[in-house]
Amino acid sequence: MFNIGPLEFLVLGAVALMVFGPDKLPQLAKDAARMLRTLRDMAQGARSQLSSELGPEFANFDLNSLNPRTAIRNALLSDDDDFSSLNPKDMVQRALRGEDEPVKAHPMDAATPVIPPGETPLVAGEAAPYDPDAT
Repeated sequence: MFNIGPLEFLVLGAVALMVFGPDKLPQLAKDAARMLRTLRDMAQGARSQLSSELGPEFANFDLNSLNPRTAIRNALLSDDDDFSSLNPKDMVQRALRGEDEPVKAHPMDAATPVIPPGETPLVAGEAAPYDPDAT
């Protein structure tokens, strides 16, 4: 977890023994263990409260999925998207045979602008109306 080897742990123990002394070191170790246990219980309580607050929809929600590194790894290495069936030649052939529905043009894609009823189009060089309350 902390990437501490046996030699480094021994050095840390020797330094702690010299700094705190043999009388205070056991009590200090007990207090540190109690603090770690309390922090672990608080984290577990927060996880359980979060899962109970989110409800049954998120019962299998994994907090590790919120880690950006994990999210990127899952996005790059997952095989959820199967694009093997999207062969461009086959798609063109099906469209030419009329098997696919033709794409309908959206009204906003028209070359001429749509002017609402009761309004007149702008004359060339005329400035667009300005509404100071809208900005």
